[in-house]
Parts: sequence; C-alpha cells; structure tokens
Amino acid sequence: MSDAFDYFRAYAVRALCKARSMPQGKMKHLQLVAGRIYNLLKKEAAYAPNMQHLEDFRAAQKLERFLDREPGVAATARRRVTSPGSQDIGREAH
Repeated sequence: MSDAFDYFRAYAVRALCKARSMPQGKMKHLQLVAGRIYNLLKKEAAYAPNMQHLEDFRAAQKLERFLDREPGVAATARRRVTSPGSQDIGREAH
C-alpha cells in the first residue's frame, strides 16, 4: 500500500461519516458524492501511483469546501426571507 491509498482512505471515511450525520437533502447527497470520489481514488491508488489523481482529489476537496460554506449562506438567506413575513403576520393579528 502506498501513502496515497492511506490518505484517500482517511478522506473517504471522514467524508462518509460526515454525510451520515447530515439531514436528508441535497447537501447530504453531495457529501456522499465527495466520499465516493475519495473511495474511487483510494481504489485506483492501490494499484499504482498516478499524478492524475491529484486533479480529482482537488475537485473533491473543492466540493467539500463548498458544502462547508453552504449551510451558513443558506441560513442567512433564510433569516432574511422569514423576518419580513413574521412581521406581517403580527400586524394581521391585531
């Protein structure tokens, strides 16, 4: 086994464990996709080292970084949308 195999395996395990803890939805699906990419890279690295794996690895990392940022962006947008609506409901009740 090479070091690449071990690194890809560690990334795959981490990504899949993270996906298991997420609620159902698009973000969970994308996190699972990232885990599958790492798993495929792990299998390829077991046969022979290949520099082309780095491009796929960087793409998977970019996807995970996007997923890490996404919940904060969605929560902020959700607060903006729900704030004015809750004020209108209070006015109608009076």
